[in-house]
Amino acid sequence: MDEEQARELLGFLRLDTRPDLKGQATGYILGLTGSVEGRTLLAGRPDFLEALLLLTGDRSLAVVKDSYHSLINLSVAAATHGALAKELPVLLHRLLDPGYAFADQVCTLLSNLSREEGTCRQVFQAMQEEGLGLARAVEAFCTEGYNQKAALHYLGPLLSNLTQLPETREFLLDRSRCVVQRLLPYTQYEASAIRRGGVIGTLRNCCFEYKYHEWLLGAEVDLLPFLLLPLAGPEEFPEEEMERLPVDLQYLPQDKQREKDPDIRKMLLEAVMLLTATKAGRQRVKEKGTYLVVRELHQQETEPDVLAACEKLIQVLIGDEPEAGMENLLEVEIPEDVEERLQRLDREEERQQETQSEGPGAQTGSQGPSR
Repeated sequence: MDEEQARELLGFLRLDTRPDLKGQATGYILGLTGSVEGRTLLAGRPDFLEALLLLTGDRSLAVVKDSYHSLINLSVAAATHGALAKELPVLLHRLLDPGYAFADQVCTLLSNLSREEGTCRQVFQAMQEEGLGLARAVEAFCTEGYNQKAALHYLGPLLSNLTQLPETREFLLDRSRCVVQRLLPYTQYEASAIRRGGVIGTLRNCCFEYKYHEWLLGAEVDLLPFLLLPLAGPEEFPEEEMERLPVDLQYLPQDKQREKDPDIRKMLLEAVMLLTATKAGRQRVKEKGTYLVVRELHQQETEPDVLAACEKLIQVLIGDEPEAGMENLLEVEIPEDVEERLQRLDREEERQQETQSEGPGAQTGSQGPSR
């Protein structure tokens, strides 16, 4: 598409264009966003992004739908985030409008935008400035039927992305708000893996704040059973082992199934692993029979990256305590030569996993809160 063709097409992407021509134009744009070449072309054209954003307010539902789907496809590329972020106030108000019919599309778009830390912070700041803070987002997420026209499942990944930021984690972990407790039931939300995975990603990122571990593991929150139950199967244990498990994990029914999504299983293991960062946390996690659940999972697991996460956690659960001065694993400073050696071992592990799976290698775990 040359410049003259681009100008001609832009001429149809206007609110006052004849509906049939406008519909053809947005349909054509949507087709372009279905290919890498088309997305690359449009990502470098802020004028097209602005036109599509304008048409999300069109009177034609078909035009609005195509415009949103195009923007969602384009928002995968970080190059589009600057232009799209200019409309954050409008998008956030639409997201939290209980009657807005396209709130799911807005939610998906914001989830894509918040993957990159820079735009994630812009989303967070816009929420505060517009009076649509995290409290409103959590309320919408946790209220059944908040929007009768939209499921809002992608609020889960949006919250998970926002927990890249320390200020988001501090808000969610504020003991006076009881936000974390409201999210816990969604670790077993069967109707949507997107919502379930978003919550587990949120909890995993919050576990990087080790100063809250004692509270998270204590009776007020009791996080551990919510992380372990999705990993547990219908196995029977000897009586003395069964009594070590949290009550919610004892005598599970024969039809109990583990979490089906391997990415979610991996995040659950990573969250438990983070809770073992401190000596007190390790003791609590060990006392609750975590090893029994992870051991049985390891025997059944077939996904290489989930197996690796299992093995790392098992090493902590059955290993000796770190020497004095290294009890907090999140505060230990790793010497440069050791870090390089560990990174080399991680790369070798990735190559082995690629060979085993005959497909793309699994990503290694991040060193900080991730999306």
